[in-house]
Amino acid sequence: MKAIVIKKPGGPENLIVAEVPPPNVGEQELLVKVKAIGVNRADILQRKGLYPSPPGASQLMGLEMAGIITKCGTKCTRWQTNERIFAVVPGGAYAEYVVVHQNLAMPIPLNLGYLEAAGIGEVFLTAYQALFWLGELKRNDTVLIHAGASGVGTAAIQLARNAGANIIVTASSPAKLKRCHDLGATHGINYQAENFAIRVRELTGNRGANLIIDVSGAEYFKQNLTSAAIDGRIVILALMGGRNVDQVDLSPILLNRIKIVGSTLRNRNLDYRTKLTAEFTRNCLPLFKTGQLQPIIDRVQPWEEVAEAHRYMESNQNIGKIILELPD
Repeated sequence: MKAIVIKKPGGPENLIVAEVPPPNVGEQELLVKVKAIGVNRADILQRKGLYPSPPGASQLMGLEMAGIITKCGTKCTRWQTNERIFAVVPGGAYAEYVVVHQNLAMPIPLNLGYLEAAGIGEVFLTAYQALFWLGELKRNDTVLIHAGASGVGTAAIQLARNAGANIIVTASSPAKLKRCHDLGATHGINYQAENFAIRVRELTGNRGANLIIDVSGAEYFKQNLTSAAIDGRIVILALMGGRNVDQVDLSPILLNRIKIVGSTLRNRNLDYRTKLTAEFTRNCLPLFKTGQLQPIIDRVQPWEEVAEAHRYMESNQNIGKIILELPD
Protein backbone atom coordinates (compact mmCIF):
# COMPACT_ATOMS: atom_id res chain seq x y z
CA MET A 1 0.00 0.00 0.00
CA LYS A 2 0.99 3.65 -0.24
CA ALA A 3 1.69 5.78 2.81
CA ILE A 4 3.25 9.10 3.72
CA VAL A 5 6.68 8.43 5.16
CA ILE A 6 9.44 10.55 6.67
CA LYS A 7 12.70 10.31 4.67
CA LYS A 8 14.58 11.73 7.65
CA PRO A 9 13.55 13.84 10.67
CA GLY A 10 13.26 17.51 9.80
CA GLY A 11 11.21 19.82 7.64
CA PRO A 12 8.09 19.20 5.55
CA GLU A 13 10.22 18.57 2.46
CA ASN A 14 11.12 15.19 3.99
CA LEU A 15 7.57 13.87 3.58
CA ILE A 16 6.89 11.65 0.58
CA VAL A 17 4.29 9.13 -0.58
CA ALA A 18 5.92 5.69 -0.81
CA GLU A 19 5.13 1.98 -0.86
CA VAL A 20 5.07 0.26 2.55
CA PRO A 21 3.85 -3.15 3.78
CA PRO A 22 0.14 -3.25 4.68
CA PRO A 23 -0.73 -3.55 8.39
CA ASN A 24 -1.62 -6.86 10.01
CA VAL A 25 -5.18 -7.12 11.31
CA GLY A 26 -5.59 -8.40 14.88
CA GLU A 27 -8.50 -10.43 16.19
CA GLN A 28 -10.35 -7.38 17.50
CA GLU A 29 -9.19 -4.95 14.85
CA LEU A 30 -10.71 -3.49 11.70
CA LEU A 31 -8.90 -2.89 8.45
CA VAL A 32 -10.07 0.46 7.15
CA LYS A 33 -9.58 1.94 3.69
CA VAL A 34 -8.69 5.54 4.48
CA LYS A 35 -10.63 8.25 2.68
CA ALA A 36 -9.50 11.33 4.62
CA ILE A 37 -6.90 12.18 7.27
CA GLY A 38 -6.83 14.90 9.91
CA VAL A 39 -3.55 16.80 10.32
CA ASN A 40 -2.42 17.46 13.91
CA ARG A 41 0.40 19.22 15.72
CA ALA A 42 1.59 15.81 16.91
CA ASP A 43 2.29 14.90 13.28
CA ILE A 44 4.62 17.88 12.99
CA LEU A 45 6.47 16.85 16.14
CA GLN A 46 6.78 13.27 14.90
CA ARG A 47 8.08 14.51 11.54
CA LYS A 48 10.80 16.38 13.43
CA GLY A 49 11.71 13.28 15.43
CA LEU A 50 10.34 14.71 18.68
CA TYR A 51 7.24 12.57 19.24
CA PRO A 52 7.69 8.87 18.42
CA SER A 53 4.77 6.45 18.21
CA PRO A 54 3.89 4.61 21.44
CA PRO A 55 5.27 1.06 21.81
CA GLY A 56 3.36 -1.39 19.65
CA ALA A 57 1.75 1.29 17.47
CA SER A 58 2.41 1.93 13.80
CA GLN A 59 5.52 4.00 13.18
CA LEU A 60 3.71 5.93 10.46
CA MET A 61 2.30 9.36 11.26
CA GLY A 62 -1.40 10.04 11.60
CA LEU A 63 -3.72 10.09 14.61
CA GLU A 64 -7.15 10.35 13.01
CA MET A 65 -8.92 9.35 9.85
CA ALA A 66 -12.24 8.48 8.28
CA GLY A 67 -12.86 5.58 5.94
CA ILE A 68 -14.70 2.37 5.16
CA ILE A 69 -14.20 -1.04 6.78
CA THR A 70 -12.80 -3.63 4.36
CA LYS A 71 -12.04 -6.47 6.79
CA CYS A 72 -12.98 -7.42 10.36
CA GLY A 73 -10.81 -9.43 12.73
CA THR A 74 -11.96 -12.89 13.74
CA LYS A 75 -13.23 -11.70 17.13
CA CYS A 76 -14.86 -8.44 16.01
CA THR A 77 -18.50 -8.34 17.06
CA ARG A 78 -19.48 -4.68 16.71
CA TRP A 79 -18.82 -3.89 13.06
CA GLN A 80 -19.26 -5.22 9.55
CA THR A 81 -17.46 -4.61 6.28
CA ASN A 82 -18.52 -1.59 4.21
CA GLU A 83 -19.53 0.44 7.28
CA ARG A 84 -18.27 4.03 7.38
CA ILE A 85 -16.27 4.89 10.48
CA PHE A 86 -13.91 7.49 11.89
CA ALA A 87 -11.42 6.96 14.69
CA VAL A 88 -8.48 8.24 16.70
CA VAL A 89 -5.49 5.90 16.49
CA PRO A 90 -2.03 6.00 18.11
CA GLY A 91 -0.40 6.04 14.65
CA GLY A 92 -0.68 4.84 11.08
CA ALA A 93 -3.44 7.06 9.67
CA TYR A 94 -1.20 8.60 6.97
CA ALA A 95 -1.77 5.58 4.72
CA GLU A 96 -4.18 3.96 2.29
CA TYR A 97 -5.12 1.41 4.96
CA VAL A 98 -5.02 1.53 8.75
CA VAL A 99 -5.99 -0.87 11.52
CA VAL A 100 -8.39 0.33 14.22
CA HIS A 101 -9.39 -1.50 17.39
CA GLN A 102 -13.11 -2.15 17.19
CA ASN A 103 -13.71 -0.26 20.45
CA LEU A 104 -12.18 2.93 19.06
CA ALA A 105 -14.25 3.14 15.89
CA MET A 106 -17.19 5.55 15.70
CA PRO A 107 -19.94 5.59 13.06
CA ILE A 108 -19.94 8.54 10.67
CA PRO A 109 -23.26 10.42 11.00
CA LEU A 110 -25.35 10.07 7.84
CA ASN A 111 -25.30 13.83 7.25
CA LEU A 112 -21.50 13.98 7.18
CA GLY A 113 -18.97 12.87 4.60
CA TYR A 114 -15.50 11.44 5.07
CA LEU A 115 -13.83 14.86 4.94
CA GLU A 116 -15.97 16.25 7.78
CA ALA A 117 -15.67 13.09 9.86
CA ALA A 118 -11.87 13.15 9.61
CA GLY A 119 -11.97 16.51 11.39
CA ILE A 120 -13.84 15.30 14.47
CA GLY A 121 -11.97 12.58 16.30
CA GLU A 122 -8.72 13.92 17.71
CA VAL A 123 -9.83 17.47 18.48
CA PHE A 124 -13.24 16.67 19.92
CA LEU A 125 -12.04 13.75 22.04
CA THR A 126 -9.13 15.84 23.32
CA ALA A 127 -11.43 18.77 24.11
CA TYR A 128 -14.07 16.53 25.71
CA GLN A 129 -11.46 14.87 27.93
CA ALA A 130 -9.94 18.23 28.92
CA LEU A 131 -13.24 19.97 29.69
CA PHE A 132 -15.19 17.27 31.44
CA TRP A 133 -12.94 14.43 32.60
CA LEU A 134 -9.97 16.54 33.69
CA GLY A 135 -11.39 20.05 33.96
CA GLU A 136 -14.66 19.13 35.71
CA LEU A 137 -16.55 21.82 33.78
CA LYS A 138 -19.96 22.73 35.18
CA ARG A 139 -22.82 24.90 33.94
CA ASN A 140 -22.13 28.64 34.45
CA ASP A 141 -18.40 28.07 34.92
CA THR A 142 -16.10 30.49 33.15
CA VAL A 143 -13.62 28.68 30.92
CA LEU A 144 -10.58 30.30 29.31
CA ILE A 145 -9.64 28.50 26.09
CA HIS A 146 -6.26 29.38 24.64
CA ALA A 147 -5.72 29.09 20.86
CA GLY A 148 -9.46 29.29 20.43
CA ALA A 149 -9.28 29.11 16.62
CA SER A 150 -7.25 25.90 16.58
CA GLY A 151 -8.79 22.50 15.99
CA VAL A 152 -9.00 21.70 19.70
CA GLY A 153 -10.05 25.27 20.44
CA THR A 154 -12.99 25.30 18.03
CA ALA A 155 -14.12 21.93 19.37
CA ALA A 156 -13.78 23.06 23.00
CA ILE A 157 -15.81 26.22 22.35
CA GLN A 158 -18.72 24.22 20.98
CA LEU A 159 -18.65 21.64 23.77
CA ALA A 160 -18.41 24.32 26.47
CA ARG A 161 -21.22 26.31 24.84
CA ASN A 162 -23.52 23.28 24.89
CA ALA A 163 -22.60 22.71 28.54
CA GLY A 164 -23.79 26.22 29.49
CA ALA A 165 -20.38 27.71 30.27
CA ASN A 166 -19.16 31.28 29.88
CA ILE A 167 -16.34 31.17 27.35
CA ILE A 168 -13.31 33.42 27.00
CA VAL A 169 -10.84 32.67 24.21
CA THR A 170 -7.45 33.93 23.16
CA ALA A 171 -6.39 34.15 19.52
CA SER A 172 -3.95 36.11 17.37
CA SER A 173 -6.19 38.05 14.99
CA PRO A 174 -9.61 39.73 14.73
CA ALA A 175 -10.66 37.17 12.10
CA LYS A 176 -9.91 34.29 14.42
CA LEU A 177 -11.68 35.97 17.32
CA LYS A 178 -14.75 36.56 15.16
CA ARG A 179 -14.89 32.89 14.21
CA CYS A 180 -14.63 31.93 17.88
CA HIS A 181 -17.47 34.32 18.69
CA ASP A 182 -19.60 32.78 15.92
CA LEU A 183 -19.06 29.35 17.50
CA GLY A 184 -20.20 30.53 20.93
CA ALA A 185 -17.34 32.32 22.66
CA THR A 186 -18.59 35.05 25.02
CA HIS A 187 -15.42 37.15 24.93
CA GLY A 188 -12.27 37.17 22.84
CA ILE A 189 -8.79 38.44 23.67
CA ASN A 190 -6.11 39.19 21.09
CA TYR A 191 -3.08 37.99 23.03
CA GLN A 192 -0.74 39.90 20.71
CA ALA A 193 -2.39 43.21 21.59
CA GLU A 194 -3.21 42.90 25.30
CA ASN A 195 -2.37 41.04 28.50
CA PHE A 196 -4.90 38.23 28.67
CA ALA A 197 -4.57 37.80 32.45
CA ILE A 198 -5.59 41.41 33.07
CA ARG A 199 -8.52 41.09 30.64
CA VAL A 200 -9.73 37.85 32.22
CA ARG A 201 -9.84 39.53 35.61
CA GLU A 202 -11.72 42.49 34.13
CA LEU A 203 -14.22 40.28 32.31
CA THR A 204 -14.96 38.15 35.38
CA GLY A 205 -15.27 40.92 37.97
CA ASN A 206 -11.86 39.92 39.34
CA ARG A 207 -13.04 36.36 40.07
CA GLY A 208 -10.92 34.67 37.40
CA ALA A 209 -11.59 31.63 35.23
CA ASN A 210 -12.84 28.42 36.80
CA LEU A 211 -11.13 26.36 34.11
CA ILE A 212 -8.23 27.12 31.75
CA ILE A 213 -7.45 24.95 28.72
CA ASP A 214 -3.84 25.64 27.76
CA VAL A 215 -1.60 24.49 24.90
CA SER A 216 1.23 26.98 25.44
CA GLY A 217 2.93 25.68 28.57
CA ALA A 218 5.77 27.80 29.87
CA GLU A 219 4.93 31.01 28.01
CA TYR A 220 1.49 31.33 29.62
CA PHE A 221 2.10 29.59 32.94
CA LYS A 222 2.49 32.68 35.13
CA GLN A 223 -0.43 34.50 33.51
CA ASN A 224 -2.58 31.39 33.84
CA LEU A 225 -1.97 31.36 37.58
CA THR A 226 -3.06 35.01 37.70
CA SER A 227 -6.12 34.23 35.56
CA ALA A 228 -7.35 31.25 37.61
CA ALA A 229 -10.19 31.60 40.10
CA ILE A 230 -10.22 30.16 43.60
CA ASP A 231 -10.52 26.38 43.21
CA GLY A 232 -9.66 26.88 39.52
CA ARG A 233 -8.36 24.14 37.28
CA ILE A 234 -5.66 24.42 34.63
CA VAL A 235 -5.41 21.65 32.04
CA ILE A 236 -2.20 21.66 29.99
CA LEU A 237 -2.46 19.80 26.68
CA ALA A 238 0.72 20.91 24.89
CA LEU A 239 3.94 22.86 25.35
CA MET A 240 3.98 25.03 22.24
CA GLY A 241 5.35 27.95 24.28
CA GLY A 242 8.13 25.99 25.94
CA ARG A 243 8.60 23.60 28.85
CA ASN A 244 10.77 25.52 31.32
CA VAL A 245 9.49 28.29 33.60
CA ASP A 246 11.84 30.43 35.70
CA GLN A 247 11.08 32.06 39.05
CA VAL A 248 7.45 31.09 39.48
CA ASP A 249 5.58 32.32 42.54
CA LEU A 250 3.80 29.17 43.75
CA SER A 251 1.69 30.94 46.35
CA PRO A 252 -1.39 31.35 44.07
CA ILE A 253 -1.53 27.56 43.66
CA LEU A 254 -1.62 27.13 47.43
CA LEU A 255 -3.73 30.11 48.47
CA ASN A 256 -6.30 29.76 45.66
CA ARG A 257 -6.31 25.95 45.71
CA ILE A 258 -5.51 25.75 41.99
CA LYS A 259 -5.41 22.29 40.44
CA ILE A 260 -2.97 21.80 37.54
CA VAL A 261 -3.32 18.73 35.32
CA GLY A 262 -1.30 17.69 32.28
CA SER A 263 -2.53 15.20 29.72
CA THR A 264 -1.93 13.65 26.33
CA LEU A 265 -4.34 11.28 24.60
CA ARG A 266 -2.06 9.34 22.27
CA ASN A 267 -0.29 7.25 24.92
CA ARG A 268 -3.38 6.45 27.01
CA ASN A 269 -4.10 2.74 27.39
CA LEU A 270 -6.82 0.99 25.41
CA ASP A 271 -9.23 0.81 28.34
CA TYR A 272 -9.08 4.58 28.89
CA ARG A 273 -9.50 5.38 25.20
CA THR A 274 -12.34 2.86 24.92
CA LYS A 275 -14.28 4.50 27.76
CA LEU A 276 -13.65 7.99 26.39
CA THR A 277 -14.72 6.98 22.89
CA ALA A 278 -17.88 5.30 24.19
CA GLU A 279 -18.90 8.29 26.32
CA PHE A 280 -18.24 10.77 23.53
CA THR A 281 -20.18 8.61 21.07
CA ARG A 282 -23.13 8.41 23.44
CA ASN A 283 -23.20 12.04 24.57
CA CYS A 284 -21.95 14.00 21.58
CA LEU A 285 -22.27 12.11 18.31
CA PRO A 286 -26.04 12.71 18.10
CA LEU A 287 -25.33 16.46 18.27
CA PHE A 288 -23.48 16.27 14.94
CA LYS A 289 -26.64 14.90 13.37
CA THR A 290 -28.66 17.90 14.60
CA GLY A 291 -25.97 20.47 13.79
CA GLN A 292 -25.42 21.48 17.42
CA LEU A 293 -21.81 20.36 16.96
CA GLN A 294 -19.88 20.65 13.73
CA PRO A 295 -16.38 19.90 12.53
CA ILE A 296 -14.62 23.13 11.59
CA ILE A 297 -12.61 22.57 8.42
CA ASP A 298 -10.13 25.24 7.33
CA ARG A 299 -8.95 23.55 4.14
CA VAL A 300 -8.82 20.22 2.31
CA GLN A 301 -5.73 19.23 0.32
CA PRO A 302 -4.77 16.12 -1.70
CA TRP A 303 -2.58 13.91 0.44
CA GLU A 304 0.27 14.35 -2.03
CA GLU A 305 0.38 17.95 -0.77
CA VAL A 306 1.09 16.88 2.81
CA ALA A 307 4.25 19.01 2.97
CA GLU A 308 2.24 22.14 2.15
CA ALA A 309 -0.38 21.15 4.73
CA HIS A 310 2.33 20.90 7.40
CA ARG A 311 3.78 24.26 6.41
CA TYR A 312 0.36 25.86 6.60
CA MET A 313 -0.27 24.46 10.09
CA GLU A 314 3.15 25.63 11.26
CA SER A 315 2.33 29.14 10.03
CA ASN A 316 -0.58 29.25 12.52
CA GLN A 317 -2.99 30.58 9.91
CA ASN A 318 -5.61 27.84 10.12
CA ILE A 319 -9.00 28.21 11.79
CA GLY A 320 -10.04 24.66 12.58
CA LYS A 321 -8.84 21.50 10.89
CA ILE A 322 -6.60 20.78 7.90
CA ILE A 323 -7.71 17.63 6.07
CA LEU A 324 -5.82 15.43 3.61
CA GLU A 325 -7.98 13.71 1.00
CA LEU A 326 -7.02 10.40 -0.60
CA PRO A 327 -7.97 9.53 -4.19
CA ASP A 328 -10.71 6.95 -4.72
